[in-house]
Amino acid sequence: MLKHLGFLLAGLLLASTATADEPAAAAPATWEAGKNYFLIDPPQPTSSGDKVEVLEVFSYACPHCAHFQPYAEQIKQSLPDYAAFGYMPAIFNAQWEPYARAFYAAQSLGVLEQTHQALFDALHRDHLPLRTIDDLAGFYAGHGVDKAKFLSSAASFEVESKLQHATEVVRGAGVDGTPSILVAGKYRLSGQSAGGYPQMIELVNFLVKKEHDEHAKPAKAAAKKK
Repeated sequence: MLKHLGFLLAGLLLASTATADEPAAAAPATWEAGKNYFLIDPPQPTSSGDKVEVLEVFSYACPHCAHFQPYAEQIKQSLPDYAAFGYMPAIFNAQWEPYARAFYAAQSLGVLEQTHQALFDALHRDHLPLRTIDDLAGFYAGHGVDKAKFLSSAASFEVESKLQHATEVVRGAGVDGTPSILVAGKYRLSGQSAGGYPQMIELVNFLVKKEHDEHAKPAKAAAKKK
């Protein structure tokens, strides 16, 4: 649930109601639009080229996202070759902005893979006081990143542009809690809508195949005409 800083109070209230871990329910025989997943209208832009984009909307500050991370890895590993997985940080309130900046700075500096889980662990397992961008610069320094380079990247035009883009996509997708998953910029789902985190894996793959098959139909029809 991404809000501009002008909506801080609403963001703070919604952050307190983010999706929690719940006992997993059996996956339904048929996934239903409007119940298990939601159509995004209009669809949001994607950046995965010909591949079906799967995005986790998350925040390092979100404890539910920390709990979901193993399932995010399972989704990533389960996707077919024609799909691509990525992350998009949400800014619920001013306190969450440094974590979004840190994500994009780490991505720009090429250290995201080795620091993504580590930052979740530092915050939610070790309870380290990493609240400001300077605090986070110290964390990344512990993973071999020069502090000055990290701070410069975090304040760069590139990161500012990515933050603005994420703001627009997450708001446009109607995300109202984290973690949430966006598929192809067209579908939104959460642990609550899917019936639990394990069910999200199956639902994501269902939607990925649905999107792939829908694109394949026109191509097959054109090939037959030839």
